[in-house]
Amino acid sequence: MEQGWKNHLAQEFDKPYFEALTQRVKADYADPNVTVYPPGRDIFAAFDASPFEDTKVVIIGQDPYHGPGQANGLCFSVAPGVQMPPSLLNIFKEVTSDTGAPMPPDGDLSRWARQGVLLLNSSLTVKEHQPKSHSGIGWETFTDAAVNALANDRDNLVFLLWGSYAIRKGNAIDRNRHLVLTSPHPSPLSAHRGFFGNHHFTRANEYLVAHGKTPIVW
Repeated sequence: MEQGWKNHLAQEFDKPYFEALTQRVKADYADPNVTVYPPGRDIFAAFDASPFEDTKVVIIGQDPYHGPGQANGLCFSVAPGVQMPPSLLNIFKEVTSDTGAPMPPDGDLSRWARQGVLLLNSSLTVKEHQPKSHSGIGWETFTDAAVNALANDRDNLVFLLWGSYAIRKGNAIDRNRHLVLTSPHPSPLSAHRGFFGNHHFTRANEYLVAHGKTPIVW
């Protein structure tokens, strides 16, 4: 894990819940009858891709994609060559509508992460074809600590919270200190209820520029 994140989350690693979480996750990865995503090397990829001091925008997902070859440790993202899931396709549709940027050739969001967009799932692992299978085992506590560290130790960040789950996770963020934008989830089930047309990408950049930060090339 990137050193800045490691410093800010160090106390979490010593807590009983994290020890129990580690044992559970290691056991599932080691079980020959269980497939877990993302690959073990990518569990903390979101933190490595967007160092603590460089993070400017936070996007919160729920848990990794649970299909073969999809999850890469960044929420909503898939590697080049992997078909874009429907929610990601809707995200890009809104980016295009909002900013005029062309539809990208692939769903690899590491290009966002390199600009300071933390793409954080609430649960960092999942069993194949079993959504939410690693929810409630401690990941949420750990990622809450990550969100709180940013909210408390940094200023003028942008939090993009899509869907009721992400919105609840951001309840404690100080709205006077950060820009918190909420809308329905980009899933095909809810995108037409307010994700499309939310203008989160231009609004995020306007806020960043107003606070002396470089805007994101979405």
